[in-house]
Amino acid sequence: MPSNLPEVPAAIEIARRASLRPITEIAAELNIPADDLELYGKYKAKVSLDLFHRLAGAAGGKLILVTAITPTPAGEGKTTTSIGLADALRRAGKTAAVCLREPSMGPCFGMKGGAAGGGYSQVVPMEDINLHFTGDIHAIELAHNLLAAILDNHIHHGNRLGLDVRRLQWGRVVDMNDRALRSVTVGLGGPNNGVPRESTFDITVASEVMAILCLSESLTELKHRLGRIVVGQTGDRKPVTAADLKVHGAMAVLLKDAIKPNLVQTLEHTPAFVHGGPFANIAHGCNSVIATKLAMRLAEYTVTEAGFGADLGAEKFMNIKCRSAGISPAAVVIVATVRALKHHGGVALKDLTRPNSEALDKGVENLKKHIENVHRFGLPVVVAINSFLSDTDEEIQFIKDKCAYLGVEILRAEHWARGGSGAEALARAVIRVAENTKTDFTLLYPNTCTLWDKVGIICREIYGATEVLADKKLRAKFHQLQEAGYGELPICMAKTQYSLSTDPGLKGRPKKFDVPLRDVRVAAGAGYVVVLTGDIMTMPGLPKTPAAEMIDINEDEEIVGLF
Repeated sequence: MPSNLPEVPAAIEIARRASLRPITEIAAELNIPADDLELYGKYKAKVSLDLFHRLAGAAGGKLILVTAITPTPAGEGKTTTSIGLADALRRAGKTAAVCLREPSMGPCFGMKGGAAGGGYSQVVPMEDINLHFTGDIHAIELAHNLLAAILDNHIHHGNRLGLDVRRLQWGRVVDMNDRALRSVTVGLGGPNNGVPRESTFDITVASEVMAILCLSESLTELKHRLGRIVVGQTGDRKPVTAADLKVHGAMAVLLKDAIKPNLVQTLEHTPAFVHGGPFANIAHGCNSVIATKLAMRLAEYTVTEAGFGADLGAEKFMNIKCRSAGISPAAVVIVATVRALKHHGGVALKDLTRPNSEALDKGVENLKKHIENVHRFGLPVVVAINSFLSDTDEEIQFIKDKCAYLGVEILRAEHWARGGSGAEALARAVIRVAENTKTDFTLLYPNTCTLWDKVGIICREIYGATEVLADKKLRAKFHQLQEAGYGELPICMAKTQYSLSTDPGLKGRPKKFDVPLRDVRVAAGAGYVVVLTGDIMTMPGLPKTPAAEMIDINEDEEIVGLF
């Protein structure tokens, strides 16, 4: 029996018809004083760090993490589920807030589209959030590029620190998908234009500066972490930092407002903190610690998301964010769709609306692996099947039966079409699990493991890999970082989001595969070590037909085609 869902207008049309409340009223629901708000118009505000620090001793509410199966072009709806769940928790009588990541404009103008939710589960003002918002990402871009400019200027004016231009590891960033900038040559045009050398561009949200902002809990900590950024090495392999270049203070100045969390609202007026960076395939992919902890100090339930599938965002949420911030979820929601599971079972996109039990049987293995991964951290799971018109009761029951041995609740959720009312059953299940299950939160590995061993644990236990592959030169680099004092840092894997393996073509639950490592870099300011796998790129490219071709503004100054 198919779902009985209503027709839903385009997200941008729903957002435009919404009746927003002044952000001061939204803040009052969480008892945030008006004096602690810095208004960006009527519907957006930054919240002061003073409030965050004044509430440091407050008892924290329950934290609910929303993650997903391995993403497919069919879509899973992790952000919409986070928003719908927060709205539904509020309907259930709980004080609730949702904490999301800020959208990058690269995907907005590329292929993925906006990141403010969709249907009737959105954060608003949607257009503002998906575009420049409060300028946080611009500030991060400027701070990163200031360090790059100071680095090249230092070399141009005599290189007092003795930097080896062959061993520099700080390029530039821009918040746009642009494959032409992946490898560049700077300093051309004669002596007045600097020292010629090879360099790179990454997308801004993959910058270590973004991670530093997300993991810092004060301006003092932010400045200290910025100073620890390693920009390169001297000729005798000694690290040179932003503090050595005396630029970390100026970088902190550029970020003094960006570190303050942003407050907006959902379509149902649930408080929403949208702050910090996306891209869990190449970065840590979590919203800011300040936003999450502030929400937990103000609300009974805080719903937050981690990027892409549980093998990426959730793993990093636990091993990096929770380790650093000293927090842990009371429950984890894994989002799946019938369509995406069938795609993992080998069905082409054009055929996903047709029943196919054989493909669903194969595809559900991906969901089962993600449930097992979350259980590995000692946390309870609720599965939300984000509902579409083509879903049938039989398909939902099939998924429940296949996962029954894992002891998790699996529920259909209709928040995209119905808003918070469509996620009330999900909210009740989350409350039952969060309030009646004793968690045994356990990190995947201790700090004392070697860097190489940590990578092996992630690849084998989370991805299901057989072996980790690295040549002699790369293994030596791991050893050098270990010996240099970075051995106790956690690992931030850079891996394709489209497969549990490093091959985006391997859907479902791949078996008997290896993980080839390409490079390892220290992000000392962020407090982790980045490991690049396969062909993963830290600067995405645009598709053949980018979303930018459909985005326009009409004579009434209305944006069209954004999402």
